[in-house]
Amino acid sequence: MRSTPLPKLFSKEYVAYQPYRYNTMLAGKLNPVAMAIYALAFLLALTVHEYAHARAAFSAGDDTAKKAGRLSLNPLVHLDVAGTILFVITLIAGFGIAWGKPVPVNHLKMRDPRWDSLKISLWGPLSNILLAIALSVALWFVKASMAGAVIYICILFNLTIAFFNLIPIAPLDGSHILAALLPQKAAQKYAFIMSKYGLIILAAAIFVPLGGQTLVTRLIRLPIDALSRLVIQLL
Repeated sequence: MRSTPLPKLFSKEYVAYQPYRYNTMLAGKLNPVAMAIYALAFLLALTVHEYAHARAAFSAGDDTAKKAGRLSLNPLVHLDVAGTILFVITLIAGFGIAWGKPVPVNHLKMRDPRWDSLKISLWGPLSNILLAIALSVALWFVKASMAGAVIYICILFNLTIAFFNLIPIAPLDGSHILAALLPQKAAQKYAFIMSKYGLIILAAAIFVPLGGQTLVTRLIRLPIDALSRLVIQLL
């Protein structure tokens, strides 16, 4: 099937229907409507991601997140003040970095701590991928329209959050997933290294360029580009 290009809704630098480009989030050159749409897309992806963690934990027998009010689709309960402020500042600067409140869990309340931890960690990224699939179905009906552009941006944000969190560097979900899959001794060594150096490694992976791209960009760009192109081809 052929793809139908959307109009240039936000700026000449950003064509919403193209495969995702990491240098297109030139917020300083975007109008306020586009920035608001980016923010709403981020809130949607973040809320679903954190809610999925909380729901998986509750299903595993841990009611810690529920008691903390995190078993909710209200985005306000998942927002971190510093992370939200940083998102606004970095979006204006031309890129978006943010984080939400980690979902509290208590492994002692889980029926099978090791595998339940794996499922809890996996459900965050998986929920974003499933939402991206659902949005892709909705996109098929609206196609070339303002609504289509907004939906496509939401798809990209969900894919970005999903694959970013699958990177096996603490405190990202991928680190907990890998720890649960490793043999016990290897998992303990890995967890020890991540507890000491995880944030430093992650910061370097996000900010230090390697051949013009950061490690994070190199890791997540391929699956995001592949899936976003697939969405276009199916329209």
